Amino acid sequence: MITTNEVQQLLQGGGNVVSTDGTKIGSIGQVYLDDQTSQPEWVTTSTGLFGTSESFVPLEGANVSGNDVVVPFDKDKVKDAPRMGEDGHLSEQEEAELYRYYGLDYGTTSVDTTTDHTTDHTVSDHEGTVGHDTSGPTTDNAMTRSEEQLHVGTERREAGRARLRKYVETEQVTETVPVTKERAVVEREPITDANVDAAKGGPAISEEEHEVVLEEEHAVVGKTTTPVERVRLDKEAVTEQQQVTEEVRKEQITVDGDVDTNRS
Repeated sequence: MITTNEVQQLLQGGGNVVSTDGTKIGSIGQVYLDDQTSQPEWVTTSTGLFGTSESFVPLEGANVSGNDVVVPFDKDKVKDAPRMGEDGHLSEQEEAELYRYYGLDYGTTSVDTTTDHTTDHTVSDHEGTVGHDTSGPTTDNAMTRSEEQLHVGTERREAGRARLRKYVETEQVTETVPVTKERAVVEREPITDANVDAAKGGPAISEEEHEVVLEEEHAVVGKTTTPVERVRLDKEAVTEQQQVTEEVRKEQITVDGDVDTNRS
């Protein structure tokens, strides 16, 4: 027997109705209590195309597994069950029809059959709400509107690399340098008292040679290596403005039906 506490746990946990072989039948919708015993008797689950229909499943023989209700019926059986209005009440005729469909004895079920056997209220995870949710389990009497907000930040990525590379190139350099060379100059001087002795120092008549070595300068090239500058790589940060465009979604809530929209 599924207890009311277990029902509250199921509704809050967002579980499913599954068959005994583990096949999901649909998500848990509402749980209906017996009018006299207040014991859980029916659970509704979403079936049909895209889960657009709600089917009633008896809780007789069912058990709780985690957040799910395990029922002794397969998905096709539940999907083809008679459709009943989800107005929080099952009449005796509707309940008898459902019992016949599921092959259960309406007069000998575990629910008290000596009193009126109608089921006319449901359990939700928020008691005292006005109305009920049609798209899933009833939460409360308000709808939350959310919207996306854009948060823009920055992240660092590698944009490129820079490196220093040294190579050798050759160029022609021309410079002018003065060079000196010697040449012979013939000087003649008359015989005087000052040089007469030197003039008579040799033989009177003879053959003689006199030689003078002449020198000259030649341009000589020498090279030395001299440091001229230091080059290094550094980084600087340059800030620029960049626009970012992105789509954000926001929910809007509209009101349909007979509602007084002038009230704040």
